[in-house]
Amino acid sequence: MVGGFVVIGLGVFGRTVAVTLARLGHQVLAVDRNGEEAQRVAGELDAVVTLDATDEAALKELGLEGVSCAVVAIGVEAMESSILVTALLKQMGVPRIVARALSDLHARVLLAVGAHEVVSPEVEMGQRLARRLAEPTVLERLELGEGAELAEVEAPGSFVGRTLVELDVRRRFAVSVVALKRGGTVRATTDGSEQVAEGDVMVVIGTAEAVGRLAVVA
Repeated sequence: MVGGFVVIGLGVFGRTVAVTLARLGHQVLAVDRNGEEAQRVAGELDAVVTLDATDEAALKELGLEGVSCAVVAIGVEAMESSILVTALLKQMGVPRIVARALSDLHARVLLAVGAHEVVSPEVEMGQRLARRLAEPTVLERLELGEGAELAEVEAPGSFVGRTLVELDVRRRFAVSVVALKRGGTVRATTDGSEQVAEGDVMVVIGTAEAVGRLAVVA
């Protein structure tokens, strides 16, 4: 298999990753020791194999030397297996290994044995849910790195009818308003003269803390 992805572990997380990659047009080989889990996605992927990925000989028979990325999505009940599989993939020369971590310690071990990246879907989902509950006016957010994020925030009622220059959002909240979304239209805010209308959504850049301060304005 040249290029493409291999996903090992077909619980909800692994199955979602595998099927989504396939729907985006990528070649995907899925692996699980449980035949029933493998059959759930058999009709949507290029290849599905039932085997124990901790068996080095069996893993090597898959011919993974040409894959571009492996996702180790083994579930919460098999932490030791995920570590062993990650180490085997590293030894086989897989160029990019993304592994599911169940704790900070598990993440450190996965990185130590060869994972290039670790993800913690339960932790990340919990954090996103908590922030959505705490800041309901923040509609979307995208992390930009180094503490900054791009976010869509419902314009507070107190902003309606005033221009961005008058509101002085940059000084008061330490965020930059780069656009206003009004209905289906996005309006760039190059000079700050645009008046905020009821129902507008502000597209802003700032730290998570700064966006949070803006989000709680009445």
